[in-house]
Amino acid sequence: MNIWFFNHYAVPVSLYPLARPFHFANHLQKKGHKVTIFAASSVHLSDKNLITDRRPMRAKRTDGIRYVFLKARNYKGNGLGRILNFFDYTFRLFTQTGKFNKPDVIMATSVHPLACVAGILLAKKYRCRCVVEIADLWPLTLVEYGAIKEDQLITRALYALEHWIYKKADAVIFTMYGGKQYIRDMGWASDVDLDKIYYINNGVDLELYRKQEQKEIYEDEDLDKKSTFKVMYTGSMGIANSVYDILDAAKLLENYKDIRFFLFGGGYQEEDLKEYCREHGITNVLFKGKVNKKYIPGILARGDLNMLTGPSDKVSEYGMSMNKMFDYMASGHPTVSNIETKNDLFVDNGCGVTVEAGSAREMADAVLDFYRMDQTRYGAYCMNAKETVKQYDFAFLTDRLEEILTGEVTK
Repeated sequence: MNIWFFNHYAVPVSLYPLARPFHFANHLQKKGHKVTIFAASSVHLSDKNLITDRRPMRAKRTDGIRYVFLKARNYKGNGLGRILNFFDYTFRLFTQTGKFNKPDVIMATSVHPLACVAGILLAKKYRCRCVVEIADLWPLTLVEYGAIKEDQLITRALYALEHWIYKKADAVIFTMYGGKQYIRDMGWASDVDLDKIYYINNGVDLELYRKQEQKEIYEDEDLDKKSTFKVMYTGSMGIANSVYDILDAAKLLENYKDIRFFLFGGGYQEEDLKEYCREHGITNVLFKGKVNKKYIPGILARGDLNMLTGPSDKVSEYGMSMNKMFDYMASGHPTVSNIETKNDLFVDNGCGVTVEAGSAREMADAVLDFYRMDQTRYGAYCMNAKETVKQYDFAFLTDRLEEILTGEVTK
């Protein structure tokens, strides 16, 4: 098959750590398929742009994958510039994709819904199938984070657009378990065929992960201290990540001098979080900054416990699918989460615990429980994590994706 991926942020993983499209493309190519990833030239959460001249697009093969970068303006924050960036990318999908051999199937990912709209319309133009992939529930996510209000005209318009996407796509893949239930709850099941709704969670490339775990060692004296119980957090630091919950829990454990919290990552709240620690005298939290994703396996291997934090809201009710969840499992260490969901991969598989959202006391108690845990019980959590993550190896997930795409092409 000739497969096109429309994914706004899917630049090479060395520039932005969105690994899902890369791993799918890599494994599909190993199976003999031709894959092209169409991404925006602007690199998310940076000032970098992969097109600095007047060219509307740029094709390049990186890490064995063919990328087509579509020129889109740089932006900061979540204001008008970012919205215009969405339109730049979508406009160029319509003007530039005709320069390439027609696809058999388009997979369009909703990091924003316009990519899905383009995928559906261009599939009609090229007489191929379109599978949309739902990575975020728009506009529900925007409503839950307070970016827009439920009763606004723009909100109703976005819900109508979302409904249209589900109706018109040839197939829909959700990255969270509760996709079908979401459609039912929205009252759309009467005209959206639930038989064309599928689920493929995020995952991890275990072969690559193990290689990086052994070879890509991040030098850090603090991580090498054997006497320290290391609580690990990796990822962004913004309002959606609720990192303040970790700081408050750490404050409650300040008398345990051998428990240390390691925070790897960055974001617009990073400096505020550091200031919060200074103001509240929190000295058992170490901010390590951003690191190349290739170092994450080796970093997590030297920890004892992982932390997953975020708000528990209507979005999380339908399941979680953050990339770091599977890195955490692959580390072979348990996870403490404070994101309450009906489909809890950590609790359901015995590889972690979930505490009440926003409760620093419960989080601190959970950390203390693992700190004091006997090796037999702790080892069971570790083994469950290693076994569970095998179900989310991208080699396995790609088999499922290939089955869906092939099924659509042969209809």
